[in-house]
Amino acid sequence: MRRLGHVVSGPYAPPAARRELVADSADGARLHVEVHGDEGAPAVVLAHGWTCSTAFWAAQVRALAATHRVIAYDQRGHGRSPAARAHSTTALADDLVAVLGATLAPGERAVVAGHSMGGMTIMAAAGRPEFAEHAAAALLCSTGSSRLVAQAQVLPVRAGRARTRITGAVLGSRAPLGPVTPVARKILKYATMGPGSAPDKVEACARIVHACPTGVRHAWSQVLAGLDLDAEVARLSVPTAVIGGTADRLTPIVHARGLAAALPNCVGLTELTGMGHMTPVEAPEAVTRAVRELTGLYLDTTDKEKTP
Repeated sequence: MRRLGHVVSGPYAPPAARRELVADSADGARLHVEVHGDEGAPAVVLAHGWTCSTAFWAAQVRALAATHRVIAYDQRGHGRSPAARAHSTTALADDLVAVLGATLAPGERAVVAGHSMGGMTIMAAAGRPEFAEHAAAALLCSTGSSRLVAQAQVLPVRAGRARTRITGAVLGSRAPLGPVTPVARKILKYATMGPGSAPDKVEACARIVHACPTGVRHAWSQVLAGLDLDAEVARLSVPTAVIGGTADRLTPIVHARGLAAALPNCVGLTELTGMGHMTPVEAPEAVTRAVRELTGLYLDTTDKEKTP
């Protein structure tokens, strides 16, 4: 039985969805989807990262739902989406376009935001006609397109083959994470968050990450270890903003800078000083503000008037 995958009180406790549905992906994988806010409001679609769930976006959902229709879904094997056989960037793209098709009317567009593996999902889907139909703009948070293990700084040693090999073994470990203990919180904070992260933010992230099934965590770690989406970045032609934390050890700021330089239509790079990998939790206002700016600029009145 899965552990409770989120805190139950405070600003990082996920709010109740207005409605829930299941989106069926191309290979039959079933994806849990939540919709918050009014049907006629501008649409935002949120894709979470590796080992996370819809609960990771709690702060953004709370802030945006009063004025937007916020659609969040659990990646396959995460949260309330059952595990599936396929683990690949193709599967990630299939899942995103399935969610877009299940929640948006034909031709209706949304701002699509992704954190970590969610950002990689957006890159993987960039060349799909369904993505072109529905994506008005994109936000990439704390993510990268390639060389993730080689450039990770989780281990405090000099870059090189030895660090890459050990980092891959650590991130791809099949060992269960176990309960959330004081030691577990310290480890998670060091690896994924900035040194100034408040205890409630660490607790919220720890609850989510530790709830991810071990097999799912391992399977997706193998995909991320071999990730190469550089060619797909060149196909991400919608206006795209990039956010990264300067203290990110998992996807160091070099990734955000590289994406901003490679994207054909980058509309801004935000470097969050002292923030780690979990930017939607560590800097919720900055991430929410970026989403609001994109919806204000790139969702026109005809998009706002359509309903799914």
